[in-house]
Amino acid sequence: MYDAIVVGARCAGAPTALLLARAGYRVLVLDKSAYGSDTVSTHLVHQPGIAALARWGVLEQVRASGCPPLERTLYQVADVHIEGCARGIAGQRAKFAARRHILDALLVDAAIAAGAEFRERCRVSSLLRDETGRVVGVAGRHEGRMFTERARLVIGADGMRSSVARLVAAPYIVRDPLLTCAYYRYWQDVPADLELYERPGGWVAALPTNDEATLVLTYFPQSRFEEIRTDAHHAYQEQIRSTAPGLYERVKDGEPVERLRGSGDQQNFFRQAAGPGWVLVGDAGHHKDSITARGISDAFQQVESLVGELGSTLGGDPAKLDAALARFAKDRDATLAPGYQATLGVARLAPLLDERLSLLRAVQSDPELVAIYLDVVAGIVSADALYTPKLLALL
Repeated sequence: MYDAIVVGARCAGAPTALLLARAGYRVLVLDKSAYGSDTVSTHLVHQPGIAALARWGVLEQVRASGCPPLERTLYQVADVHIEGCARGIAGQRAKFAARRHILDALLVDAAIAAGAEFRERCRVSSLLRDETGRVVGVAGRHEGRMFTERARLVIGADGMRSSVARLVAAPYIVRDPLLTCAYYRYWQDVPADLELYERPGGWVAALPTNDEATLVLTYFPQSRFEEIRTDAHHAYQEQIRSTAPGLYERVKDGEPVERLRGSGDQQNFFRQAAGPGWVLVGDAGHHKDSITARGISDAFQQVESLVGELGSTLGGDPAKLDAALARFAKDRDATLAPGYQATLGVARLAPLLDERLSLLRAVQSDPELVAIYLDVVAGIVSADALYTPKLLALL
């Protein structure tokens, strides 16, 4: 009997296993993929997520991997040019954009070091239930053999298409239409800070990552997906040229690394977070368009919230466990709702309203306002924090 079985060992599942194991629980973490494998994903971890990595003792390994810190951000839209550094949180001013096969592996290593048991290439096909219908374990296949394992809590951390969510029939409590499709590639010899470019119908980002490579991402309206996918390479290049001409000149002289990757399935939803004996964390319970790159940082926030609510309940009364899961669910929805709505606003790729442009023009004129604005972008503070007396005097 395990205290918890975590299904999924990436940016939600691995840290959940890590923190539960450090709390003294017996934890089994399962992943359908191989250890150290890559996945289609944005890489950016905003400062709240970096602060979590520092608390967990993993940040130094991220630095040691050769992933550069991203302290300076450039954002360009219309005639607005914002450039500067965020104030940060908990002493962390830099973002990092580690490759997922590196970051995920570091988190798994930390979980194993804390005492969690890890099985790779392990597929969960069904859930075990007791006579009341409560989830009490999992069944699946590992290394060609069927297996069953029992636990007091099953944690679905297996992504947007979560098997655990499907098996418990977790209903959507919020669901919005697809808004963008995205394509990205890595480049050598393309110098860049963290750079964001926006125009109606287009969004481009550039960010340095491991191995001295620069990740360049492009976003398109979802309505163009069928058109884009017929010649994604041309559409990718053209989006960079039309949205970020200066970056395009650097990309022209760069060397592409690996293949072009993309997705037209960037879902926007909240699922019911928990039920008797089960809980969803990370993208399994809440997913939004990757254009604001909030997914990893939000997953880390959920992990700490969940483990904090669980406390000592895993070894005790199931009713107390269910109450802790309900508190986590309530906190998740309240905490992540503002960022969800903000992300949908960006992902619509619509022209900026005059009021918004006026605000950005005022922000760009003052380094202090730039720093606060970049804190808002990172999810450190709410948008209300930007409306200082200084800003109001400029508007």
